[in-house]
Amino acid sequence: MCLIALQWNPQAEWPLVVVANRDEQHARPTRELGIWPDAPDILAGRDLQAGGTWMGVNRYGGFAALTNYREPAADKGLRSRGELVANYLKKPPPDDLNAYAAQLPLAAYAGFNLLLGDRKRLIYLSNRDPSTPKPVAPGTHGLSNALLDTPWPKLQGVRDGLACVQEAAEQPPDELLALMQRREPYPDATLPDTGVGLVFERFLSPPFICTPAYGTRNSTWLRLGQSRVDMFERRFDPAGQIAGESRESLSLERPD
Repeated sequence: MCLIALQWNPQAEWPLVVVANRDEQHARPTRELGIWPDAPDILAGRDLQAGGTWMGVNRYGGFAALTNYREPAADKGLRSRGELVANYLKKPPPDDLNAYAAQLPLAAYAGFNLLLGDRKRLIYLSNRDPSTPKPVAPGTHGLSNALLDTPWPKLQGVRDGLACVQEAAEQPPDELLALMQRREPYPDATLPDTGVGLVFERFLSPPFICTPAYGTRNSTWLRLGQSRVDMFERRFDPAGQIAGESRESLSLERPD
């Protein structure tokens, strides 16, 4: 996952609403959103190359999402970051999220951002931010390939757009996913310097990336409620055209 906007209110009927784009090589094999045959408590898409995922939920109300941290260093020989999400979702959410985060082998992975939670709790963890893990405050937030709420133009655009939506959990997926569709680069003067060069900063600046080899593979809408979670996934081909859609719901076990 490369861009996430979310509304978080643990007191609400729908505590969590998320819209997100996943950018990836088009050649990387991926399974569409669905229940995992070998882990039937998980609802998520799946990276078939390494076996993990970028965002998902489980029937216990657990939620996890991941973005890579943009940096020029190579990550060869490190573990797949997608297993951080998959491993969290294989079991009911732990009683102590901070303790769970503290035992993760952070140095075994290239730079990442990770959201972990359930219907009542949400924390943010990055192996590029020693002040984490820390709770996510109620409100609207954005996460791209830097730290939580780093004001990159595309993050500000989708976060502010979501913040303006009244009763976001009740809006159709199409209405919220429209926030993720800008394809025009932002002006050079507004772009961050992450060490990859201006050409790549410009190429990666819009929420939706479209090239034959690499780009936005899917856009996902999620709402996590007290008794049910709904997800909608729209997939795109290398030309940026819609290649398929999936909508799934999962009834949740009641919390203790």
